[in-house]
Amino acid sequence: MSRPPDRPTWPVSGRGRPWRRIAGSAFVSDLRTVLAGRNFRRLFSVRLISQAGDGIVTAGVGTYVFFNASTFPNPTAAAAAFTVLYLPYSLIGPFAGVFIDRWSRRQILVLSALVRSVFVAATAAIMATGTRGAALYVAVLFVLGVNRFFLASLSAALPHVVAEDELVMANSVSPTLGGIVSAIAGIVALGLNAATGDTERGAAITLLVAGVCYVAASLVATTMRRDLLGPVRDPGAPVPGSLLPELASVMRDLGAGARYAVSNRGPASALAATGGGKFLFGILSVLSILLYRNYFYPSSAPGAEGHVVGLATASAIGYACALLVVPPLTRRLGKRTVITLLLAATAVVTAALGETFIQIAYLAFGFCWYLASQSVAICATTILQEQVADDYRGRLFAFYDVTFNVSIAAGALLSVVFMPLNGKSPAVIAVVAAGYAVVAAGYWLLSRQPAAGGSPAAPSPSSAAQARSS
Repeated sequence: MSRPPDRPTWPVSGRGRPWRRIAGSAFVSDLRTVLAGRNFRRLFSVRLISQAGDGIVTAGVGTYVFFNASTFPNPTAAAAAFTVLYLPYSLIGPFAGVFIDRWSRRQILVLSALVRSVFVAATAAIMATGTRGAALYVAVLFVLGVNRFFLASLSAALPHVVAEDELVMANSVSPTLGGIVSAIAGIVALGLNAATGDTERGAAITLLVAGVCYVAASLVATTMRRDLLGPVRDPGAPVPGSLLPELASVMRDLGAGARYAVSNRGPASALAATGGGKFLFGILSVLSILLYRNYFYPSSAPGAEGHVVGLATASAIGYACALLVVPPLTRRLGKRTVITLLLAATAVVTAALGETFIQIAYLAFGFCWYLASQSVAICATTILQEQVADDYRGRLFAFYDVTFNVSIAAGALLSVVFMPLNGKSPAVIAVVAAGYAVVAAGYWLLSRQPAAGGSPAAPSPSSAAQARSS
């Protein structure tokens, strides 16, 4: 396969790579290969700057809602916050996917980043007044709704700036380092909030910094050609018309996307594994927040927040280690096996460390939890990119994001029924551990054979390369 014109044509394997012997590592050499592409670096920069803003927003909103000195959250409040943050995107996600497949993805990145900066400014103004009602949650909904649209566009655009044989490494580098930047920015924001006594004004200023990040991401996105990121249209295909006719065809296109996913065993099973894992993730997230706020430090919001920084740091390190783990594992074992093993390992770790309810054990738990979660996400994202034709990618990635968000919100909501006020529940940990084992077994069985009748063909390597070179 030919490579995009902006990257050097290194030999694909063996001792011919000039820096493999110097680096002494297949990972380092693969990383340098994918970073050699100018357009990839631009898309990557957009992600990093934007996700720095995401981390600041998440930390600012989280501390405002959960760790403010005047609040004492309960399972219902925690679940409500997770629902507001994650569930409503499922209402717009599929529609966004259709537009990702119709509109210039570069323009989506430029405009959605600017729109988010406006919504963040509105959220900061609401926080400054001390409001915790519907207005705050609606403003946050808009911020995160546009953000998921933005991230789905990034995923759909990635195959246009890297060669197909480098997608695993690109999927390791992009979201993983993006998550690392997001975590670092969030940790810094948490520290600033704790240092200022968790005041409303401090949270508002924190969010305004995030707005500046979004403006910067939009400016970087303008350095790419308008047609660089797709979608690729067949010769002679009609140009999409005005918005209203497109809205009228949304449901029909979504039906086609759903049939495509169901008829392809690989994407369908990857979506199922993502949904099952994130459902359990939602339960554990509520449990962890309540443990730190109401069990470990029931009388000190700043103290709880300060120690949550330690948990967030351990989790971020685990998240980052996925970058090192996934490429060599998938080369040796394959993505399907890696997903299964990591889900099974999460079951074991949850049972072994989660039952302790000791802070030092939860640092290790957070590390392993995020390492496995991000590794599974890298593999699932790559499966969708490799096995889904370009004119369906936007819809499938929108479904992926919907699955992600709905599953976390559903797990958080369900936890209200059985979660104690302080989060300490050996029974919940045991059920979640068993759940991860079931998801691992289910994914292995569901993904082991192609669906009857075959699957729609993905774009040929030559056409994909031609599209990237255009």
